[in-house]
Amino acid sequence: MNSHLLSIIVAAPAIAALFVMLTPQTAKLAIRVWSLIGATISFAGSLVAIRSYDTALGGLQRVEDYPLVPSMGVHLKLAVDGWGGPLLVLTGVILFAGVLASWTVKTRDREFFVLLLVLTAGVFGVFVSQDLLVFFLFYEIAVLPMYVLIGIWGSSHKVPPKGPFKFVWKLFDIGGKQYAAMKLTLMLLVGSAAIMAALFVMYLKAGGTTFDLGVLGATKYDRQTQIVVFPLVWLGFGTLAGVFPFHTWSPDGHASAPTAVSMLHAGVLMKLGAFGVMRIGMVILPEGARFWVPVVGAVAAINVLYGAFAAMSQTDLKYIIAYSSVSHMGIVMLGAATLTPAGWNGAVFQMVAHGIMTGLFFALVGLVYERAHTRAILKMGGFANVMPAVAAFFTLGCLSSLGLPGTAGFVSEFMVFLGAWKSGHYLWAIPGVLGAFVTAIYVLRATRTIFWGEGPSHDFHELSDPKKTEWGALVILGAGLVILGFWPRLILDYIEPGSVEHLGKVLAPVATLARLP
Repeated sequence: MNSHLLSIIVAAPAIAALFVMLTPQTAKLAIRVWSLIGATISFAGSLVAIRSYDTALGGLQRVEDYPLVPSMGVHLKLAVDGWGGPLLVLTGVILFAGVLASWTVKTRDREFFVLLLVLTAGVFGVFVSQDLLVFFLFYEIAVLPMYVLIGIWGSSHKVPPKGPFKFVWKLFDIGGKQYAAMKLTLMLLVGSAAIMAALFVMYLKAGGTTFDLGVLGATKYDRQTQIVVFPLVWLGFGTLAGVFPFHTWSPDGHASAPTAVSMLHAGVLMKLGAFGVMRIGMVILPEGARFWVPVVGAVAAINVLYGAFAAMSQTDLKYIIAYSSVSHMGIVMLGAATLTPAGWNGAVFQMVAHGIMTGLFFALVGLVYERAHTRAILKMGGFANVMPAVAAFFTLGCLSSLGLPGTAGFVSEFMVFLGAWKSGHYLWAIPGVLGAFVTAIYVLRATRTIFWGEGPSHDFHELSDPKKTEWGALVILGAGLVILGFWPRLILDYIEPGSVEHLGKVLAPVATLARLP
């Protein structure tokens, strides 16, 4: 079907950002309405895109091709496939919920919504780009605004400098949110440099005529090139996905970011990294992927356990969820490393399930922090008495996080562990299951302490359930966890054709060799 739907999905937030820029700073309601209109158009467009996707046909659909730099073979080529469709919807949901959750932003709200919308336009662009250079440009558009969003609107609590990044603290004399923003930017820029190096190697080795992902995927790169380039793609994109030990920017970034940015950060941006590893690294460089998957899987298993144990040792509510995200993104990479249909289906499903769950978590943390003015769980207690709805939604998020049947988290984790077992890497499944057990400990303990335990050690006078637009994010995201838990085929019917198609490209050389005498 030839239409401009995907262009509209990508452009709507950017056009809305332009209207917000032209709106007077004093017109508070207009700023929010324009932002909500942009978010609504993209969200609705993503629903149309996935609803009209023909799963029987599969492959790339709704292809749009606009030449940008024909001499270099650069095209703004957009298309949706079985992976991109569900992730488009995830981004639309998180953006819509994030705008509603940011309705109460007071400081420089116009600039805040402009950056938020531009960032999301980049995310939409990544999930539908079929040109590697444009893919990378959208990726950078999605990542770079984070520095300003955290540096200006983030929390001002002190983040202690650690490891090699102590020099940043001393050199720039910065602390708290500025330190977290600088650390995030520096680490992700290093990852981007690795991606750029891999990008041009693939381009030149393919003849230097096009960046089209289909052409690059059909190019038979020599094995040595693939073995050398794949780690650049894995670690470049993996830095954003929170791959150990390049994850350290993530907890500080999560803890310092404002509510909507945390929702997008954990709910969508980290998925860009995992999506890049799978879509670019594993599909275009299949021999390199097969060579390195034992390492990818082992590191993913470390991610799962390390993130879970680190979360269990935290007393700051945002840090608990931040390290939990590191653990859950390990499950995504573990599923990718299995090179099995079940594992890849689980990995993409986990991107969606975790995106919804962390979006809900950070929306709730923002509500609690605005009212209690603290994130220290040891100072809280008995909040369910005055915040019963918040307590109920938080408990729902915790149950999905630990993988309770009937929630989205169970479906994704079960498929990933099944894929690990079927792949023959039995030892990968053990840390995964153990990580789920540790997750149950820290999420249930946090829930009990904050909401269901004894009264707080401090007096809190402003506690209340959500008001007006604050309900929107909680209801949408909470419903998503339950609906996908009981009806996983709602998105698995789209994910599965994409996984089978992409995995076929990765395993095809092995099947061909197996048939040789």
